[in-house]
Amino acid sequence: MMDYYDVSGCYILRPWSFKIWAEIKKFFTAEIEELGIEECYFPMFVSAKALNLEKDHVEGFAPEVAWVTKAGQSDLAEPIAIRPTSETIMYPAYAKWIQSHRDLPLRLNQWCNVVRWEFKNPQPFLRTREFLWQEGHTAFATKEESDREVLDILELYRRVYEEVLAVPVVPGKKSENEKFAGGLYTTTVEGFIPTTGRAIQGATSHSLGQNFAKMFEITIEDAKNKGEKSFVWQNSWGLTTRTIGVMVMVHGDDKGLVLPPKIANVQVVVVPVGITAKTTAEEKDNIYDFVDKVCKLCKPAGVRAKADTRDTYTPGYKFNHWEMRGVPIRLEVGPKDIAKNEVRCVIRHDGSSSQLKFDTLATTLPALLTKIQADMFAKAKAERDSHLIRVESFDDGFVKILDGKNMILAPWCERVACEKEVKERSQRIALAGEAADEKAPSMGAKTLCIPFKQPTENPIKPGVTKCFACDHKAVSYTMWGRSY
Repeated sequence: MMDYYDVSGCYILRPWSFKIWAEIKKFFTAEIEELGIEECYFPMFVSAKALNLEKDHVEGFAPEVAWVTKAGQSDLAEPIAIRPTSETIMYPAYAKWIQSHRDLPLRLNQWCNVVRWEFKNPQPFLRTREFLWQEGHTAFATKEESDREVLDILELYRRVYEEVLAVPVVPGKKSENEKFAGGLYTTTVEGFIPTTGRAIQGATSHSLGQNFAKMFEITIEDAKNKGEKSFVWQNSWGLTTRTIGVMVMVHGDDKGLVLPPKIANVQVVVVPVGITAKTTAEEKDNIYDFVDKVCKLCKPAGVRAKADTRDTYTPGYKFNHWEMRGVPIRLEVGPKDIAKNEVRCVIRHDGSSSQLKFDTLATTLPALLTKIQADMFAKAKAERDSHLIRVESFDDGFVKILDGKNMILAPWCERVACEKEVKERSQRIALAGEAADEKAPSMGAKTLCIPFKQPTENPIKPGVTKCFACDHKAVSYTMWGRSY
């Protein structure tokens, strides 16, 4: 999947993982093109002047910004930042390109790399100093258009996780404390890693409101008040190579990777078996010919197949080799299988096996890959759902439930002060007087999102339901947990 690099926090993406990113890119690009969004590319450098235009925004990213200060042995007259995100790079151009309502909507997306430097515990795919992503930046004449796109993009992110990666996520809105710096509001899809009991932010779609438009003077003639200017409404949204890490942790097992068929570089590996010292050259050729027939049958059926005919390794070694790499289906071809015009099929994600007729492989394999994709999602969703616990009061064992590797759904007042208090209080209880490990993820709980899908059984009663953590009235059921 990846290899280490001599710059801390940076990693090499090998073909096995980059194929996953390529499949995500293919799916997402096709979908946003249907929405009328166009591709572009902006430089990776941003001047200090542009970066500092939006105060809240730059404060949110300041610790993570990497600066170029030298060219050769000479100091630059002005340090240049490497993009942590591209709002301040793109919006000066938007201010030039947008002059009237006829220039709207402006909807651009770019696939690029980003550098965010300041953190103490890099983890492959999850927290890296350089990562790949797509970032969309759009401008509209009205808030209604902007709001609609925020949710349209979030739905695409949900589909990337659930339909492409077979990973269940919860769509919702971020709290005021957790929203994008300088934005109006942030929506998110939140994932969950059962083995660690931690949530992980999957992707975000932000409404920037008119804040950046005011900073960068992106205006159009006001449709209602002739001769006056009005500011545009903007969004930004992004999905990163973190998706690969989330998928690995949700589906992986003690044998290694478990890849959903849609993103697997190799969906079917065909392994010859039953070749011994007594096998004649003719019998061996017969087995290899049958293996070749199976592979040639796969491509027209839309199945990515590979034959492992390496004669320096045993079948057992090959089985382990491809299991570790997560290939969804292994087909074994031996003399007995050929005699019956069959292949032995072993499914990676559940270990089940069966015999498949050669004559129907062109239809059987695609159907089986579709079933595997659905089964992997169903299994991951059932596991996630079993770790989402509803709690009505902090005193109902809030921290103990978190310690059981769970997330919590609780009625909350949505106040910033309350969220900070819950985080500090839960951390104090979890650490029980011990010093926090600066390199370890936080033991304090935070809001993950306010789910769009609220409970229908005993829902929030406005003005009646109490916040689980303070004396204020609850506004929504909110998902809490420890996160990456």
